[in-house]
Amino acid sequence: MDKFWLKSYPEGIPADINVNQYQSLVQLLEESFKKFADRKAYACMGKFLTYAQVDRMSQQIAAWLQGQGLQKGARVAIMMPNVLQYPVVMAAILRAGYVVVNVNPLYTPRELEHQLTDSGAEAIFILENFATTLEQILPKTKVRHIVIASMGDLLGGLKGTLVNFVVRNVKKMVPAFSLPTAIRFNQMLSAAAGQRFQPATLQPGDVAFLQYTGGTTGVSKGATLLHSNVVANILQNDAWLRPSMSGHENEAKVFVCALPLYHIFALTVCSLLGTRIGAMNLLIPNPRDIPGFVKELRNYRVNIFPAVNTLYNGLLNNPDFASLDFSGYEICSGGGMAVQKAVADKWLKVTGCAIAEGYGLSETSPVATANPANTKEFSGTIGLPIPSTEIAILDDDGNRLPLGQPGEIAIRGPQVMAGYWNRPDETAKVMTPDGFFKTGDVGIMDFRGYTTIVDRKKDMILVSGFNVYPNEIEGVVAQHPGVLECACIGVPDANSGEAVKLFVVRKDPALTVDQLMDYCKEQFTAYKKPKYIEFRMELPKTNVGKILRRELRDEKKA
Repeated sequence: MDKFWLKSYPEGIPADINVNQYQSLVQLLEESFKKFADRKAYACMGKFLTYAQVDRMSQQIAAWLQGQGLQKGARVAIMMPNVLQYPVVMAAILRAGYVVVNVNPLYTPRELEHQLTDSGAEAIFILENFATTLEQILPKTKVRHIVIASMGDLLGGLKGTLVNFVVRNVKKMVPAFSLPTAIRFNQMLSAAAGQRFQPATLQPGDVAFLQYTGGTTGVSKGATLLHSNVVANILQNDAWLRPSMSGHENEAKVFVCALPLYHIFALTVCSLLGTRIGAMNLLIPNPRDIPGFVKELRNYRVNIFPAVNTLYNGLLNNPDFASLDFSGYEICSGGGMAVQKAVADKWLKVTGCAIAEGYGLSETSPVATANPANTKEFSGTIGLPIPSTEIAILDDDGNRLPLGQPGEIAIRGPQVMAGYWNRPDETAKVMTPDGFFKTGDVGIMDFRGYTTIVDRKKDMILVSGFNVYPNEIEGVVAQHPGVLECACIGVPDANSGEAVKLFVVRKDPALTVDQLMDYCKEQFTAYKKPKYIEFRMELPKTNVGKILRRELRDEKKA
């Protein structure tokens, strides 16, 4: 394939990366733990962990996990927000030879049960705030080992005790739960101190992460990311961004990690890339608290700021944000959802740093394309294929289209997943015979190699960078006894890019919007919950009775 886009590469970026540089992600991590031992690796709520501490603690936890009798390749879930325990536990699971299953901590019992049973997870690290969710579905899963963390565990003596007291007793953020077989995080660390760690023998083809996504159909599936996939994407991002970083390699960069670590964007672009270059990641447990977030930013000289459009917009609308010191800002990367021009223009005006938009998916570990990181203006495109990556624009029959014609974006490269976990049928739907992953997004590539997304082939809704699948929403809402049939679509939303709108034909004429909203609140995590509900007498259908979501979408545009 003619990689004509290489002519558009900024100086200093290679056409390819060396995919054989590391045997595993663990080798890459351990190299950085030693190389940057004295540097701060993570900061959260005023507490710091050095790379040496992450190294020591993750090895202890790995030894404890091995002591539970888990076999190599066992799946271990993490259900926590951005707290210091997260990156430590993630490194531990990988070092012990196991597979990380990242779980959204705000999942409802139904959503959690699906992910734990589908992955076959045998162990879970969970923040106590969400333990009640696990309790409700535990007997239906294979989970036998539970470690319960608290917000204050790694914050140290008095501070940790105080934070836990406030979280539990003042803010009442920990609902009552009963998990008698569980062990507390700090107890586990003490128990681990005397256990012997056995380094795992890992190959590039071993599974590192099961990253759950709706894929192209909406049934949540685990994108199987191998050690080689994730290592490749770290090296690709490193190659792409490093020429835009100022100063000497000896200067530690500060990343803002406000996106959740269970999301592939933050996982790779913040935590893992940060480790690769010896940066410090500032962990923000609750980025929705914009005033608190701005207060945290005031304490650090930030260099690299990956975020989604909603987060950039939220900060810009805070009156105190503009008074921060932006002199250290070198790279602001946007992904997860489309960056809006109005937000990008305002961000550049306020911070002096342009947002370089990129594109990727859970299935691509995630980054596939990006704008040059040193860009001086917002391009409105998703940029160029990153090193060792090919983009093809395909028609409905899988044939390549000429430049300038819209078609499905397909991606080939070392970062593309091995397939969907235990779903060869679903994998076959998205992979071409020559190894391209079909994204379901429709785009146009220009003569320079820049691609612009124009539409989505699938009905997926993108809410603040999170995929919402109509099939899932409709399937659950249809189970409500008062609902005859339903359909959902995405509608434009100034804050989240898109919002979920639900159309319902009632079986029970007395059913109200509030009642249905309450039901949805129980069943879905917040970003999936419909923002609007409209009752209809009937829904548009094909002659074979299939509901036409497209007609509902077109009505909204008319």
